[in-house]
Amino acid sequence: MLRLTLIGLLSALLAQDAPRADGWVVLPIEEYKALRTRAFPVPPDPPPPPLDAALTRVDYDLRLTGDTVSGQARLTVDVLKQGWASIHVPSGMLVRDARIDGKPTALVEGTPPRVLISRPGRSTLTLDIVVPLTAGAGTESISLPAASSALSAVTLAVPRTGVALTASGGFIAEQSETGSGSRWVVYGNPGKPLTFSWKRRADDRRSALPLRTRARVTQLVSLGEDATQITSSIQFEITQGQAREAAIALPGDLIVNHVSGPTLADWNVDRNRLTVTFLEPVTTQTSIVIGAEVKAPRQGSIAIPLVRVPAAERETGGVAIDVVGAGEIGDRDPRGLDAADPTDLGDIVAGRESPSMVAFKFHPLPGSGARSLTVEVTRYASKAVLVANVEEARYDALLGEDGKVLVRARYAVRNNQRSFLAVALPAQSTLWSAALAGRPVRPGMGPNGSVLLPLKKGRSSEEAPSFIVELMYLQRAASWIERGEARVTLPAVDLPVSRTGLTLHHSPRYAVEPRPGSFRVEPDTGPWATVFHAAGELAEPTAVTQKASEAAADRADDLRLLVDRFRKEAGRTAPGVIPIAITFPALGPSVFLAAELTPEMQAPALDVRYRKTGGH
Repeated sequence: MLRLTLIGLLSALLAQDAPRADGWVVLPIEEYKALRTRAFPVPPDPPPPPLDAALTRVDYDLRLTGDTVSGQARLTVDVLKQGWASIHVPSGMLVRDARIDGKPTALVEGTPPRVLISRPGRSTLTLDIVVPLTAGAGTESISLPAASSALSAVTLAVPRTGVALTASGGFIAEQSETGSGSRWVVYGNPGKPLTFSWKRRADDRRSALPLRTRARVTQLVSLGEDATQITSSIQFEITQGQAREAAIALPGDLIVNHVSGPTLADWNVDRNRLTVTFLEPVTTQTSIVIGAEVKAPRQGSIAIPLVRVPAAERETGGVAIDVVGAGEIGDRDPRGLDAADPTDLGDIVAGRESPSMVAFKFHPLPGSGARSLTVEVTRYASKAVLVANVEEARYDALLGEDGKVLVRARYAVRNNQRSFLAVALPAQSTLWSAALAGRPVRPGMGPNGSVLLPLKKGRSSEEAPSFIVELMYLQRAASWIERGEARVTLPAVDLPVSRTGLTLHHSPRYAVEPRPGSFRVEPDTGPWATVFHAAGELAEPTAVTQKASEAAADRADDLRLLVDRFRKEAGRTAPGVIPIAITFPALGPSVFLAAELTPEMQAPALDVRYRKTGGH
């Protein structure tokens, strides 16, 4: 009974327990390894290096011994792989022995031979070599093969003195000479062969001679409101010896901004002395350009700062001065200089000429000779400046049957602001002459091709006086036929014109009829501007025929006077083109036309009808 009771109690307890989910699983060892590999994959092996070994550096240590060049070649090698790596020996030379990190190694025959290295990492391969020597015409040379390394250096020793070496495929970094020989250190360019040639250095006595130089100094001085800008071009001519550097004397308080030149190595300023060093000794010619500035007075008497070369035995050149802004240069006090034309200086002055610019040439003096320049500068306040204008323009035009038109233009100008008057001539026109207040002048050229005529300036505290600006030009057009139309185009000026008068002369064989336009036909009562009367520039209308006859009668006398004048001035020099005055030939019948209020830079024009009348 007791046994049965225990069995019953155990069965009841087992019936009350919940079913268990965990437990043991038994797998074969192969399946377990496969599942673990899938859960924890092994990283792949790194890829092999692209090269078995890399040649990092090649160093040659060579020496000329008798008829051969021998020494060592040290190759720095980085082995990147496990196992054996093959290193090629430089070709074109004889290898006597090979060592890896000081231990002998064997050479494997081939083209080229090679050495086997089994240890990864950096190793040094030392080769005892002999390089073929080529000799001829007093010159010896060797050639080293192109290296695949990024850096290659050659130390070459020659047991001689007075030897000149040239290297192709590299550059000479060091050069030394002792009592027993010469030594060079040369660095090669990657991937290029190195060729050395040496011969006995020629005896250059020029370097032992004392230095003798000449200098040409050309300056452009721009006098500004706040500071003066100076540009100096210096050309050195070495007549004896060699120049490794040059010294330039600077005026006081001059600030050098830049120095440039084709052979310039370095420059330094110390106590008003500029020292320039050249890349190589100069034996012929060289040049530099200096840009500088200095604080100068705004107006009044101004001493122009001059750059000098004290060591020059002969100093030439010149200086050009220009005023920036509203101002002009008056009195000048040059010492050691002569007045010149700006175009004669060339160099930095070429293309920068303006009507207010003045120029001087240096007397040929030593660089230490006395030379100075002082100018008087007058500036105008903008609030006191009147507006410049043309009170009256008077034109005389002679129409030829062959289409050529000769025009004389005269402008009554009142001005105390402008430095010059810009006149744009009609197309296919050639300027013959120009004059200011009755005196011939040489005009300049503007950037757009216009003619620049200098103007007088009145004082700011006074009323600007009137004066006459005159020019004469020839225009080419189509020839006249039996009947047709022609157009007379007059110059355009950059100032407004209050009144305009045009006297049109033509051939007596044609009848001319002006077309309606800006000009109208009216009797010529004389000029409106008083400056024409004061200068006697215009004759009465009834005296046109008499004036033409007098001009024809005096033509021979004028020609004789002109010849006498040139004979007197023979042998004398004058800067630029010599201006001359030409008399306008007022011939043939004429008609007078007038117009008012011509805007600035507008070219007035007149259209006419013509027909042949059969006269002679």
